[in-house]
Amino acid sequence: MKDLRNWLALATVHGLDGLKFQRLSEHISAAELVSLPISALQNLGFTSRQAQLLASESASKVDSALAWYEQSECHHIITFFDPNYPALLKQIKNPPLVLFIKGHPSVLSQQQFAMVGSRQPTPAGRKIAQTFAGELSQQGYIITSGMARGIDSESHKGALQASGITIAVLGHGLEQIYPASNKSLAATISEQGALVSEYFPQVAPLASYFPQRNRIVVGLSIGTIVVEAAVKSGSLISANLAAENNRDVFAVPGNIYNPQSTGCHLLIQQGAKLVTNVADILEERSFLTNSCTKSEQAVVKKANIDLFAAQLLANVGDDVTTIDIIAERSGMAISEANVALLELELAGEVATVPGGYIRVRST
Repeated sequence: MKDLRNWLALATVHGLDGLKFQRLSEHISAAELVSLPISALQNLGFTSRQAQLLASESASKVDSALAWYEQSECHHIITFFDPNYPALLKQIKNPPLVLFIKGHPSVLSQQQFAMVGSRQPTPAGRKIAQTFAGELSQQGYIITSGMARGIDSESHKGALQASGITIAVLGHGLEQIYPASNKSLAATISEQGALVSEYFPQVAPLASYFPQRNRIVVGLSIGTIVVEAAVKSGSLISANLAAENNRDVFAVPGNIYNPQSTGCHLLIQQGAKLVTNVADILEERSFLTNSCTKSEQAVVKKANIDLFAAQLLANVGDDVTTIDIIAERSGMAISEANVALLELELAGEVATVPGGYIRVRST
């Protein structure tokens, strides 16, 4: 519990994500970090406000979060170094340091499609969202969205109606439900899937939080499907985030006179896959998995891993080893070692732990 308390204290610091802490942890443990005075934190690169948050203002927030955690067996907290932290989410540029979950945390590591779109969809858009979500659920995929009004909610409902699993990523703490009209929907999602947030349970919704949660929606997913979206909308932010993180983007075309279709048409012009049914999505996924381009990329990726694997793995054992020592022993730059170790971690060869890395031994 003390270790979790340290993680939660760090999570109160705005701007400190999983990758930034991973770099810090190469030199200092979480326990040591949270005990430092403000001046020492600033010497490590914390802003005065970040240092103030960690050193003086984190305790009450941590206490409240732990109280929420202990309220129910359905309440979970996963830290960036936890083996249950979703591997896909670790690959984005600024993964959350901590995830709060109400429901079943194991579903976060299963294959997911994100579905996003207008908050004021047409009747046709609502039907498309429900149909796509239901059919993908029947194919064994989990539907992930943001539980906003409109396409988000219809996507969750479509998955549930098909007896599937759905994940809602919220732009506020899990003690809040926004919009309030989705209270019943949220309860069902937590029973059959999961509600997820990077925000402490008591945090109220703010407009600035919702674009931030979009990176988690797409970060958890192998692909993002856009159903009705204007050119300037949060849905296009999600689509762009998906593309930036090398995830597939699918767009449903619509009436050229409908402003809600302009965003989807723009995405198609920019290279998103035009889809009119779930079969188009599954066909594209199959093509990408089996295409020469993907195969060649996989070969190159494996070759790059193999190139450094012998050097790196020879210097990572059962005891925790810092990145500096690994890089020095392997004759590599720290930046090169970081990249190679991330690949090896995704391949299941090494694991990140407080203070460095350890070798993963197969049983």
